[in-house]
Amino acid sequence: MNQYIFQSDRLGFRQWNASDKVPFAAMNADPLVMEYFPATLSKEESDSLVDRISAQQEREGFTFFAVDELESGQFIGFIGLSKTPYETPFTPCVEIGWRLQKSAWGKGYATEGAKACLRFAFEELGLTEIYSFTVIGNNRSENVMKKIGMTYQGTFMHPKLPDEHPMKEHVLYFTKN
Repeated sequence: MNQYIFQSDRLGFRQWNASDKVPFAAMNADPLVMEYFPATLSKEESDSLVDRISAQQEREGFTFFAVDELESGQFIGFIGLSKTPYETPFTPCVEIGWRLQKSAWGKGYATEGAKACLRFAFEELGLTEIYSFTVIGNNRSENVMKKIGMTYQGTFMHPKLPDEHPMKEHVLYFTKN
């Protein structure tokens, strides 16, 4: 039985386990899941991401949490918070984000989980503002941002992508406590 840091009605938010690496790597290798990212991830890249996410949890007390569906106990992806590790006009900041396996899509988990993460951020961590962003055209993620009460702030050019990259322009959303 996993120990949860916090829960929503249907989801449990926890630290990452070594056993999460295999399903997470499969998720990160799925072209549909990674449609709005520059590339899918290799097993090594995915495992390295888990290690960085886990280290942030230890360092900051928050991260992109591993998320289980409570009824089945099944790992479905991540929803959580991260310090943005690059420079933009709105950084330094804490962002909220999510990545769920296809079988978890269309069930309201991203919205439910993001609302729970905002409560955790504001009530438990004492954060005062949260940002979220995605590539232009990722309407599913942008709709989640709207559903959790975030406000559109405009667009920006992602500094980690080359100028000619088709995913360079991102939408930016914001909310505060």
